[in-house]
Amino acid sequence: MPPSVEGLYAVTPDGLDDARLFELTAAALAGGARVLQYRDKSGDAARRLRQATALRRLCRVHGALFIVNDDVGLAERVGADGVHLGRDDGDIAAARSRLGPDAVIGASCYDQIALARRALAAGASYVAFGAVFSSQTKPHAAAAPLSLLAEAAALGANAVAIGGITPDNAARVIEAGADAVAVIGGLFEAKDAGEAARALSGLFTAR
Repeated sequence: MPPSVEGLYAVTPDGLDDARLFELTAAALAGGARVLQYRDKSGDAARRLRQATALRRLCRVHGALFIVNDDVGLAERVGADGVHLGRDDGDIAAARSRLGPDAVIGASCYDQIALARRALAAGASYVAFGAVFSSQTKPHAAAAPLSLLAEAAALGANAVAIGGITPDNAARVIEAGADAVAVIGGLFEAKDAGEAARALSGLFTAR
């Protein structure tokens, strides 16, 4: 059975060079991130393999789950814990068949509980909703009401919230029922990624 996705879920931004990416990721993991998703849209296969391999090692050191965005083949090649798939990124059932019963497979469900139902039926480990707040990463993303988190819980789903989440507003999302909060800018653009990670992680230990 796949492990649960809970707590602070760090998502890497596009465009960071190796040194900066590894520095900020190490700080976020040391600060309490329990899951790391590697997200890189560059199309540079060598870069993606190099970075994913190094990030997987970092996650092992810190006892965190390592998830690859969109790319089942890369996840398999580097020994990731799983993959996260968007609406147009591939078939969940096929990913489950390829990666095995213990893989973590996440599904973006945007603002639609119907997508969550279908994803879970196909074998997803968790469902993600967003943007729960205005997001600089995806400024045109549909607004996802926090009530979706309670609806997902009623389905027995592990629910992740994403979109504009920071240490200042994350408590609202957790109180609404999120098992995990996925954070990009609130971590990787913070003055101190480790401090931001500690603040966000502390909201889970305090509840």
